[in-house]
Amino acid sequence: MSAPPTIPFLDLQAITAEVAGELHAATRRVIDGGWFVLGPELEAFEAAWAAHCGARHCVGVGSGLDALVLALWAAGIGSGDEVIVPAHTFVATWLAVTRAGGTPVGADVDPATGLLDPAAVAAAVTPRTRAILPVHLYGQAADVDALRSIADRHALVLVDDAAQAHGATYRGRPVGALADATAWSFYPGKNLGALGDGGAVTTDDPALAERLRMLRNYGSREKYVHELAGTNSRLDELQAAVLSVKLAHLAEHNLRRRALAERYRERLAPLGLPLADAGRGTHAWHLFVVRHPERDALQAHLAARGIQTLVHYPIPPHRQAAFDEPAGRFPHAEALAAEVLSLPIGPHLTPADADVVCDAIEAFS
Repeated sequence: MSAPPTIPFLDLQAITAEVAGELHAATRRVIDGGWFVLGPELEAFEAAWAAHCGARHCVGVGSGLDALVLALWAAGIGSGDEVIVPAHTFVATWLAVTRAGGTPVGADVDPATGLLDPAAVAAAVTPRTRAILPVHLYGQAADVDALRSIADRHALVLVDDAAQAHGATYRGRPVGALADATAWSFYPGKNLGALGDGGAVTTDDPALAERLRMLRNYGSREKYVHELAGTNSRLDELQAAVLSVKLAHLAEHNLRRRALAERYRERLAPLGLPLADAGRGTHAWHLFVVRHPERDALQAHLAARGIQTLVHYPIPPHRQAAFDEPAGRFPHAEALAAEVLSLPIGPHLTPADADVVCDAIEAFS
C-alpha cells in the first residue's frame, strides 16, 4: 500500500474536523427530531441557499446529476430536443441531457478559460435546439450575458451547471439566479460539500420550482396523488443539516482558496494558467488548473515528491464510449484534455504547502 501524499489534493478530514462540533450538534438534532425526509432542516437549508444565490426558490434533490436532469425536465426538455453543452466538462453534463430524453450537442470552449464559447454555441443552434447548458467550470462563471442573448434570440431555455461554482459571482451577481434554472452538486469534494451525495436547483421561476418539487417526489404534491411522472430524488434531512453548517463557513473557505490561487499565480506565471476572472466576476477556485505540454510527466514528477494532483478531465465527453463521437470536432477541448493538471487547492492547504508545490513545478520546468 502506497504512503499517503505529503500534500493531498483535498483533505476532507481536515475540512470536516474544523466544524466537527457543529456537525455533531446538527446531526444529533436531526436524529433526536425523528424527521428524516422533506422536513424542517431541508426547508431551512433551501431558504438559506436560495438567499445566498440571490434566487427566489431552491429545491433540494439527491445529487448533482439529478439536479441537472430535473431542471431539464421541469423546463420541458424531452425526446427529440437538442441541448448545447460544452465539449470540456465532466460527463454528467452530457449524461443529464440523455437522461432527460434529449440529445447533447457539443460546442467547443474558449482555450483560455475552458468555458463554453458563445460563438461556438451560436453556430451549433439548429431548428431542434431547445436549450443551452453552460458549465461554470473550475469555479469561474461562463459568459452568461452572451449565452442569454443567444437563448433569447432563438427562444431557448438556459440552464446552467454550477457544480463547481459555489460562491462565484458574475458581474456583481451571485451564480444561482442567472439562468432559468441552476443545478448544484453538494458532492463531498465541492466547495460546499455534504457528507454524502446531494444536489439542488435554484430558480426565480415559481412554476418551474413547483414542477421541480413534484418531480423529485414521485410527481406528487399531495400524498398518493401523482400529477407528473416523477422520480425519487430528495435531499435528506441529515445532509441538509450538514450543508447548513458548512454554508456558514463557505465564504471563509473560499477566501482561503482565493489566497492560495493568488500565490500560485504569482509563482507559476510561466505556465499556462487559468484566467483569474475573465473580467466578469469572482472566481470560487474550486480547482486550480494549469496547462503543460508534458502533463503526464509533470504529474509523475509531483507524485514522486508527495504532491497529489488530478486531471479534470482526461477524456472529453464526446470521446467517451457512451457518446463515441469522432476526434477532432472540438480541438480546444481535446487540447485541454491532453494538457490540464489540477493542483492541490482547498481550505486545508497552507501558503507553505503552495510554495512546496511551486518549488517542485519550477524544478521540473
